[in-house]
Formats: sequence, structure tokens, C-alpha cells
Amino acid sequence: MAAAVSETVQRFTAETLKAASKQSKGCYVVPLRLRRAIKNYIRDQEDQHMKRNVSRLSESFNAIKDANLQLTASTARELIEDPLKYVGCSQRWKIKSNYGDIGLKYRDDQTIAYVASRMPAVFSACHRVLTEVKRRLPNFEPTRVLDFGAGTGSAFWALREVWPNVTKSVNLIEPSQSMQRAGLSLIKDLKNLPDIQSYGSIQSLSQNLKNRKDGKKNRKHNLVIASYVLGEIPSFKDRITIVRQLWDLTEDVLVLMEPGTPHGSDIISQARSHILWMEKRRSRKLAKSSNQGSKDIMTEKCGAHIVAPCPHDGVCPLDNSGKYCHFVQRLQRTTSQLAYKQSNGIPLRGFEDEKFSYVVFRRGPRPSEAWPLDGMKFDTLKEQRDKMNPEDFESDYDDQIDSEPEDIFDDKKMIKYESDINEPYFTSESDAEEETSQETTRADLGSGWGRIIFSPIKRGKRVEMDVCRATNNEGTEGCFERVIVTKSKNPTLHHQARRSLWGDLWPF
Repeated sequence: MAAAVSETVQRFTAETLKAASKQSKGCYVVPLRLRRAIKNYIRDQEDQHMKRNVSRLSESFNAIKDANLQLTASTARELIEDPLKYVGCSQRWKIKSNYGDIGLKYRDDQTIAYVASRMPAVFSACHRVLTEVKRRLPNFEPTRVLDFGAGTGSAFWALREVWPNVTKSVNLIEPSQSMQRAGLSLIKDLKNLPDIQSYGSIQSLSQNLKNRKDGKKNRKHNLVIASYVLGEIPSFKDRITIVRQLWDLTEDVLVLMEPGTPHGSDIISQARSHILWMEKRRSRKLAKSSNQGSKDIMTEKCGAHIVAPCPHDGVCPLDNSGKYCHFVQRLQRTTSQLAYKQSNGIPLRGFEDEKFSYVVFRRGPRPSEAWPLDGMKFDTLKEQRDKMNPEDFESDYDDQIDSEPEDIFDDKKMIKYESDINEPYFTSESDAEEETSQETTRADLGSGWGRIIFSPIKRGKRVEMDVCRATNNEGTEGCFERVIVTKSKNPTLHHQARRSLWGDLWPF
């Protein structure tokens, strides 16, 4: 296999390598149309106690997080029967279903507070993840989408930004009626919407599809998203049941996202391990089958591999390491967040950091690709200087004493939301605020791309990065290691490393 994918022909240049590696974004600006939709929604509700509701909602999330960390499957039911036993009056009742506890109930005031304070951050994290899916799967177009735990529509808004006018139908599953109403209210002024159907549970969706003539044909979705919902299910057994159901409804890509906490990371890790184990077992069974039809199925859609963030499909090298896999997306706070969030008397910063953990699965085996640095030769700093003309030495000297790059998150350089204040309330699909899309080199799904797990440490002419990487060409095993790049040995990669961010890829 290694011989089949190894190449001696150079596949990348220094510039295309840097473009392919770039997956993160510095400070995200929430799109104008979503900011306006949130402001319109809040204005229509006329809630006089917004700050207090936002504060209580935040306390409630913290209480639920603490309780879930203490819960086991045996105590999950006790939380339903006596919520005050664990977390006091701030705990909200869980919603019961045939397959366990599926989420939290939201009163209307809690839903309004969520839209004002949490929706922009959750949207930004979803946008970051779906953008990488689009970049790494350029031919993938999610025409039929399932959003489980849709809430107020954060993932749907991100989907519309990343793949505008591509999606034909969306099935939303959200047990909270208050959340459903808010989500529909937020999109009421958008144009060219896909066919949207809302359900309270997976069972309701399955029953509806069963009763439709084309139900069997439309049962599978080529993109399934579950963002910030699995952590609301305290029972491990119930969570795994739901993950299996979501995977069964997935035709191509499944995206799971949770808050970037140790608990959220554990949930993603458990789901990752289970789906990969389940598909490996299925592949082994089909391989043993003497039926030719079964073997044909195995070669097409059998198996699963990770699109992101993991560069391999082996055991997570962070397991039992005391560290947990998570990422961060910085976003400028919207005017609603600045207006209603509490800061204990200290002025709020113009930005906030949304930490998240995620995993993106795709059906089928991992593609075999040559590693990105195959065929590439880099000059050392001495070799580069030997090739220079005398007049180039002055600029080269400036490069050598280059100080640390300016902090891209400098609060003083935040873009002001003047449009939120000065422009009228309306939502238009023609608002041209999106970034200009630029064609970039694709980082393929072969095993030669590592992932920068934490913020790189920059020490003058030396950059240290913690990288999760594959250890073989098939991507079946991986490791976690410290990569050190120095300017003297490889100025080209050193230049790239100095501009790499937490969450970017690193070539091998």
C-alpha cells in the first residue's frame, strides 16, 4: 500500500502548502443578516428582564454541566425524578422520550436569552467546522440535511453561509417547542429557503418517512449534524443509541459537536470510538461473506473514516493522557451579547472565545494519498543565503530579527458593528458582507496531514507545536507528539509554523 501512494513528484509549493494547511480563522465576524435577525427577534419579544434571564441561563448551563459530570447511567433517571437532589433550583427538567432523555426544556424567556447570548457563539463554531468540511470535501454538496437538536437554528444558519442555495430539504429535530418557534421566527425573512420540516424526535421523523411513498428513498441524509445536544443526555447508553440512529440516517457525512470541555470531549471521543468500531466489525463480517453482492457493498460504502479533526482512524492518542481534544473559535461579540451579558462590573471585551470539540465522519474507507511533503526539498537558511544576491542581504537581515507577529486578537482592532446601530432593521439575501471566496489548495484526506492541537509556542527562531498525526500511510494508527521547527534548518516551514494557529493542519 505504501508503494502505491508514495510519489516523488512534488505536489505542493511553499505557498500552496500553507494555503492547504490553513483551516482555522482568527476572529470571526457574525454575518450581518444573522445579527439583524437576532435583533429583530429580541425586539419583537419585548422582554424586560433580559439581563437577568441571560444570567440565569448561564447559571443553569453550569449547573447542568456539573451534574452531568457526576452522573452515571444508574443515576440518570434519578435526575428526572428529583432534579433538586443534584443541582438545586437552577436545574431544568429533562425531556423524556422512548429512548431516554433527549434534551432540556426551554421556557420562552430562556429561549430568548439563548438567542441573545449563546446563538452567535454556537453559530461561529458550527461555521468553522462546516467550512473545513467544504474545503476538504470540495465536491460534497449537502442537498438533504438532518439537524438533530436544532435549537434555534445555529447549524442551519452556518449551513446556509457555507453552502448557499445548495440544500434542497432540511429535517429539523428539536424537542423544545419554544426553540422551534424561535428558529422559525429567525428565518422568516430569508429568501430561497429549502423545504424545512420540524420534528420533536427521531421517532416522529421515522414515522413520517414510513408513511410517505418516497420515505424509503429519502430516509438517508447526505449530511447529518448534531451540535451541542449530546451533552444534554446524561445516560451513556442513551447517547450511544442516538449516535447509532444518527449514523444509520447518514448517507455520507456525520458532524458531531459539543462544548470544548473535558466532558464534551469525552462524549465526542466515545462516539468516535463507537462508530469506527461498529464499521470495522461490519467490514469484517462482509469480508467473510461468500455473497458477491455483500462484497460489492463493502467496496462502496462500507467502513468509515474521519474527515476532521483527526488525521487518522486509530485509537485517540490523547486517551488517558490528562489532555483533551478541543479547539477554539474567537468571535466578535454582537451588540445583543454586549448588551445583555454580565461581567461583574468589568467592561466586557469586544470578543469571546467559543471552545468546542467535534468529529466529522464520512462513510467509506480513507482515501490513499501521497503525503504532502513527498518530493519536496527545502533549503536550509545557509543554502538560501548562498543563493542570494548581495542586495538581498539587508531585507534578509530584517527577516532574521523579525519580532513576534502582532496578536491577531488585539481587542483594540476589533471591527465596530456600526451597521447594527445605524442601519434599519431588515434582512436581505443580497447583503454583501461575506468574505470574498478564494480558491485554495485542498488538503486531501490522506494520512499525511497532522492536526495542531494546542496553540503553537513561538520562541524567536524556533516554533514548537503539539501535533496529532498518523503513523502509517493507511491512517489506521496515530500518535501525539511535539514538533519543533527552527529557522536555520527549514526557514520555509518555520515561516509557515509562525503563522499557524491552533486547529490548523501540519504537513508530513
